[in-house]
Amino acid sequence: MSDNHPFSVRLSSRVAGWVAQEAKRTRRSKGAVIEAIADEAFRSRRFPGIGFKGSDVDRRAWLMGTGLDVWEVIQALQDFGSAEALARAGDLTEPQICVCAAYYKEFPEEIDAAVGENRVSVDELRERYPQVPIF
Repeated sequence: MSDNHPFSVRLSSRVAGWVAQEAKRTRRSKGAVIEAIADEAFRSRRFPGIGFKGSDVDRRAWLMGTGLDVWEVIQALQDFGSAEALARAGDLTEPQICVCAAYYKEFPEEIDAAVGENRVSVDELRERYPQVPIF
């Protein structure tokens, strides 16, 4: 059984124009553009304070009002052990941390992948970037 559920939608000429421009710019179908935008919009509505940034191939959830991606907040939360400890140690509030934790609970694979990419040993960094001095 397919996860795709086709349906028809009528768009205003203004929105249809935006979708067509985005499809052309990103070299994706109009359906793929609408799905991506709808997904981000629903996630943002479900988790107020979470937005999305980055290029088309590197879209990621971030905590609005900060420069932090959600994965960065979750990594810090894991390191500090609790929202209270993290809030005491930095500039984030417990509600900000909690919305990131709620987002993480819903989308753990996405966040775990980003945290995993960041949690690398010094030896791994030296292997990846031999031209950069790493102390």
